[in-house]
Amino acid sequence: MPQYKVQLLNILVKKKKVHTHTHTHTHTHTGECVSECGGWIHQQYFSVQVVWLGLNVFLFVHAFLTFEKSDKYYYTRELIGQLDHNLTFHKLVAYMICLHTVIHIVAHLFNFERYRRSCKADDDSLAFTLSTLYPHEKGSPWLNPFPSSDMTAEHLTFTSIAGLTGVIITLALILMVTSATEFIRWCYFEVFWYAHHLFVIYFIGLVIHGIGGIVRGQTEDSMKEHPHSKCAEEYKDWGEHCRRPRFEGLPADSWKWVLAPVILYIFERLIRFYRSRQKVVITKAILHPSRVLELQMNKSDFRMEVGQYIFVNCPSVSFWEWHPFTLTSAPEEPFFSIHIRAAGDWTESLIRACEQQNSPMPRLEVDGPFGTASEDVFQYEVAMLVGAGIGVTPFASILKSIWYKFRHADHTLKTKTIYFYWICRETGAFAWFNDLLASLEREMEECGKVGFLNYRLFLTGWDSNIAGHAALHFDKSTDVVTGLKQKTSFGRPKWDNEFSALAAAHPRSVVGVFLCGPQTLAKSLRRCCNHYSSLDPRKVRFYFNKENF
Repeated sequence: MPQYKVQLLNILVKKKKVHTHTHTHTHTHTGECVSECGGWIHQQYFSVQVVWLGLNVFLFVHAFLTFEKSDKYYYTRELIGQLDHNLTFHKLVAYMICLHTVIHIVAHLFNFERYRRSCKADDDSLAFTLSTLYPHEKGSPWLNPFPSSDMTAEHLTFTSIAGLTGVIITLALILMVTSATEFIRWCYFEVFWYAHHLFVIYFIGLVIHGIGGIVRGQTEDSMKEHPHSKCAEEYKDWGEHCRRPRFEGLPADSWKWVLAPVILYIFERLIRFYRSRQKVVITKAILHPSRVLELQMNKSDFRMEVGQYIFVNCPSVSFWEWHPFTLTSAPEEPFFSIHIRAAGDWTESLIRACEQQNSPMPRLEVDGPFGTASEDVFQYEVAMLVGAGIGVTPFASILKSIWYKFRHADHTLKTKTIYFYWICRETGAFAWFNDLLASLEREMEECGKVGFLNYRLFLTGWDSNIAGHAALHFDKSTDVVTGLKQKTSFGRPKWDNEFSALAAAHPRSVVGVFLCGPQTLAKSLRRCCNHYSSLDPRKVRFYFNKENF
């Protein structure tokens, strides 16, 4: 019992003695008082604990919501990051799991070698005595998992529960990590998708990994009968002066660490399953140049924000595969849409299924939408949007939403200027996006906001014929490649020049840089954001946000 409780009980007991007449049953009343007071103190102590815990939960939630929602911490959130970096966090956790797995395996190998050496140590040593104390039988209280020095570490590994499950979960981890590399994800997405679901085997093996009880300790009863402080030095006389120690395997505790995440995962999967079973109606399918399929769909109770994405499953193509696609529609539109570029077996099969004119549209299942960093684009007065190829899709949603906001005279729009960069390898890729840009051009002119949207189109896959044709018609009011007023640039952007120009045009602004593109482009933009951001918080600052691509 804590000291303060003992002191309080003593005070209460003394008071009871003062007010009690001297008789032979004084100790009985005192004992009853102690019992009653002890129970009352325990109840009050438990109540204080509950109140204290509830107060801490309230303070944590209140502080979290304050930092997450309050406008005065907006720039602080920009500095320290947000929960949008969930995939980055996921990768960091994976790296730490791999690191500690290696440490765990190496430590066990060292332990196995020391266990084996103990079996062939000097006969008079304590290590040899402990290793040969009991025969290796089922239920035997042995301590050394090696019954003799003839057994190898490999034999113990593949004949014990701990060793066998350790091998299985290590192989599952290796397959998950290696199949998650960028090359596999791009070229063999199905391999990545199926291999990543080996986490089920990994968690099952992790839970039963400690059932075998290779790491053992002295039993509670044995510790009373055989205190090591007195008996350890007399190991040669065990059985005469003190009983021999008995050992038992430690209980498997891994389930305590994975139970809560597994319950949350199962709950989340049930929600996703319920959402995915809701009927999806394909209202329109449009095949754009460069084998880009646009699907416009409807689904009950579907709500989205700009830049979000969904998971799409087509059972007729693959029953188990779910692929992520960024939404290209605006929240103001009566439908939601995605653009699918032919980039593999699954996308090719889906496009062919939608191309068949005499057949009904394939049934689709949709899960989502899910948030991304692009949702924060309207939090900046100046936004720089960079898309590479089909990576323009989240910005299609943003630009469409802006178009609707201007049409409805939305005065809550915080964004004042947008710089949009689109980098493509071939001219056909521009075609499906031209109509939106042309509509935005007209809308900006009618609203008197010509400088609101500044866009640059870059063609990286071009030949001399295209360049010569563009040079010959350079004086025309519209571009010969896209038909837009903005001329197409040949080659890649010079980002140092672009950032330098933006810094000069907006010397006191906070510029949000949003990218949906490859990692090499992300490195260049991140470097420029750091280089051209002023150390003075009152001057221009660039904040980099990357969409996963």
